[in-house]
Amino acid sequence: MTACAIETATEDGTVGSPGFTMTTDGTYAARLAGDGEALFPERWTLDGPEPYAVPLPLGQPEERDAEVLPLADGRVLIRRRVAGRHDFSLLYPTGPGTGELPLGWIESAQLTLLPPSPDGVCAYALAPGAKSSSVWLVAGGAYGPEHVAEVPGRCSGGVWLDRTGRMLALDRQWDEGPVKAVAVDLERGGEVTPLLQITEESDDRLLLAEPDSGLLLIRSNAPGHGRLGWGVLGSLRPVRFPECLRLADCAVTPFAVQPGQALMPESCAVALRIDGAAGSWLGLWRPSGRRLHQLAAPDGWLAGAGLWSREGVLQLPYATGAVPCGVARIDGPADLFVPEVTDGRAGVTEPAQAERAGEEPSGDVGTPVVCRPVPLQQAPLTGRTAPD
Repeated sequence: MTACAIETATEDGTVGSPGFTMTTDGTYAARLAGDGEALFPERWTLDGPEPYAVPLPLGQPEERDAEVLPLADGRVLIRRRVAGRHDFSLLYPTGPGTGELPLGWIESAQLTLLPPSPDGVCAYALAPGAKSSSVWLVAGGAYGPEHVAEVPGRCSGGVWLDRTGRMLALDRQWDEGPVKAVAVDLERGGEVTPLLQITEESDDRLLLAEPDSGLLLIRSNAPGHGRLGWGVLGSLRPVRFPECLRLADCAVTPFAVQPGQALMPESCAVALRIDGAAGSWLGLWRPSGRRLHQLAAPDGWLAGAGLWSREGVLQLPYATGAVPCGVARIDGPADLFVPEVTDGRAGVTEPAQAERAGEEPSGDVGTPVVCRPVPLQQAPLTGRTAPD
C-alpha cells in the first residue's frame, strides 16, 4: 500500500502540510479532529474488520498549526510550535486517558514533518533555511531529535524513493533559480544527487514515487506552464505530459499510486484529487491509458487522502455525522486495468507489454543508490497521438 495524505497544492505547484496522514502499510492514520479551536489528535485503525477512531486529547486543545503523524506501532507523533522552537511527543491511548512521551525539541524558524517513513518506525522533519536545509530524525532514534543531513539550498516537499527509508527526494532551489528535485541518501551523510533535470530553466518537482515500479509523478513548467507528467526512476526515457491530465479551471494533484507493479510502471493505477469551483472529486488514470476517469468522491471524503491495494482497490477515508470513521472502497473502471495498444491494424488491439520495441526496458529499480536525472529528451509536449 502507498501512504498518502491530504495535500494542498500552492500556486508554485508545491504541496502543503498534510492534515490526515496514513502509514505506508495502511494500518494506521492520524489527524487533528474536533470543532473550531477545540482540536485534539485522533488515531484511526484501518487494518481490522471495521475502521475505528481513538481520540487522544490532553489537558488543553492543540493549536491549528500542530502536525500529527502515525507510526506502525500505533503511537502518534505530534509536533507543536512553542515560541521559537518545535516540540515533539509520542501520544498513545492508556485506558481512559492519553499517554505522552516527550521526545525533545528543535529550534528553527520553519519546520514541517516529512511523510511517514516506509519502515513505519522512524519519523523525519525538514527545516528549510536560506542557504541550506536540515533533515532531522525526530522519532525512532536513541537520544531524541538527531540531525541526519544538511542539504545545500532551500528545500521543500519530501517523497520517499525506496521501501527502507534511506532515499529521500526533496525539491531544492538555489537563491531565485529554478526548483529541481534531488535525491538525498540518509545512510551516506545526506549525499545529494540530481533526480530531475528536464530543462535548465524549468521548475521540476517530484510529487509522488512508487518504489516497486519506479513510477514518478512530476509537476513541471518545462512545457511552458505547470503540467503534470510522469517518468520512471533511473530510466533515460523522457518525461511525458499527458494531455488528459490538463483540466480547465481545475487543480489536479496525484495522491496515491498502485504498488506491486514491478517492471510495469505504465500499468500502475494513479488516484488524483481534482479541485474546481464545484468542490473536490476523484480522478483515476494510468500512464499507458489515454483517459482520465472522473468520479464523485464519497460523502465526507478527507479530500486528498487514500491508498491503493496491490489488487487495484482504492481505499478512501471519510468522516460524516453518521459515520465518524469510515473507509470507502472503490474498484477502478475495467479499462483502467486492461491496457491495450494498437498493433497497426484497424480495430485490432493486444495487451500492452512491459517492454515495447525500440524502448528502454523499465528495469528492476530495487533500492536506488545513485539516482540518474530524468531528462526531457525528445518528448513531444503537444499533439501526441500515442498513448501518454
